Amino acid sequence: MKKITVVSPCYNEEDNVETCYETVKAIFERDLPGYAREHIFVDNASQDRTVEILRGIAAKDPSVKVVVNSRNFGVYRSTFNGLRHSTGDATLCMLPVDLQDPPEHLPEFVRLWESGYEVVAGARSTREEGFVLRSARKAFYRIINWLSDFELSPDVGEFQLVDRKVLDAVLSHNDHYPYIRGIIASVGFKKVIIPYTWKARKRGVSKHNLMMLVDQALNAIFAFTKAPMRFCTLVGSGIAVFSILFSIFTVVAWFLGIGNAPRGTTTMIVALFFLSGIQLLFIGMLGEYITAIHNQVRGGPTVIERELINISAPGRPSGRVASLASHKA
Repeated sequence: MKKITVVSPCYNEEDNVETCYETVKAIFERDLPGYAREHIFVDNASQDRTVEILRGIAAKDPSVKVVVNSRNFGVYRSTFNGLRHSTGDATLCMLPVDLQDPPEHLPEFVRLWESGYEVVAGARSTREEGFVLRSARKAFYRIINWLSDFELSPDVGEFQLVDRKVLDAVLSHNDHYPYIRGIIASVGFKKVIIPYTWKARKRGVSKHNLMMLVDQALNAIFAFTKAPMRFCTLVGSGIAVFSILFSIFTVVAWFLGIGNAPRGTTTMIVALFFLSGIQLLFIGMLGEYITAIHNQVRGGPTVIERELINISAPGRPSGRVASLASHKA
């Protein structure tokens, strides 16, 4: 019997984890009776009753596995570490417990996977969210595709069912801050995209604030392309060439008596602030790359696990750190 793994990250989701579990379980019993279920919840050190609820679920259902982190490592690091524990023939990389990505599409994903597709990706063609945020997301995807060496399908997140060999290729990346959807896109394989409606959250409060979204967007840009640094080089070279040509023109104009060289405090101030702004922009871009390199070179674990529930043996080797405690239901 083939096994399908579902990975669900969570943080302070006491209102949603049980509903998520029951929904996925019902879908397997109704639509996927011929498949074994493995549901991995990855908790980012929740401060409410989330872990307590998950312990109770895991105690009565051995197909549920729980990873409890020692602190909040962020959704991408946490989910990537959860993928390392997957033992399924195919894995749904991320199903948030708020169910904004509808699990009802899982049977269709599985059918397409069985037909030969190695990556079945859901695309949020319709979003139940505000106009400003929706427009910002579209702009981001245009930018990342313009800068990248590969295509990141618009509106495709981590709600993707991937074959075992695809997951192994993804987990072979030793990335300190893994941008999972970008890694999946970069490894290739046969892919199909299924549009769906991204639902509004019904319970609880989203943990993704504006700064977290900006951080994730910058990580995607600087992790998968050298275009920002190439842009700095080209713009810097252009400004230098323009300055040299302008200096030559000024000197020649002075000798020929054609007018006077531009002068005045306004010209100097505008030029000073313009060039200073360009320099700060380029230094900031360089700093982003240096920070990413620094974090990668320092090494260390992507995530530190405080507790494992229903996980009795280490997962597949991908640099994961042994947990401080292991519990079997």
